[in-house]
Amino acid sequence: MFIGVDSPAGKVVMQFHLVLKTVDQTTARKLLADNVLIFEGGGVERSADEYAHHHMFSDMKYLAAMKSEPLEHNVKVMGNSAVSVSRSKTMGTYKGKELKYEGMETMVLKKQQVEWKIVHIHWSN
Repeated sequence: MFIGVDSPAGKVVMQFHLVLKTVDQTTARKLLADNVLIFEGGGVERSADEYAHHHMFSDMKYLAAMKSEPLEHNVKVMGNSAVSVSRSKTMGTYKGKELKYEGMETMVLKKQQVEWKIVHIHWSN
């Protein structure tokens, strides 16, 4: 079930996934709102700069080493806001450990001027 992924907001989410996997820190940072709120692994980061200086690079290294397969993705646009919810299957070896799990992601985006920016991310597995 893939709905709304071709919308402008959906394309931003897909681009963010790609730049994380290809270790493009500059573009990843540009897709995030300055005040983005990121929940991951029981922790919270309260700005794009905080994420860029703490977990972004380690997330990129991890995702570059793993294979991820989308299971479903739904992007709902409501005016200048959008919500993206998805499930994926991730597998591979990282730091000598074999991993295989299903993960979930929620993103909230806002249209700021003419660009869609990610204002909230919640990752869980």
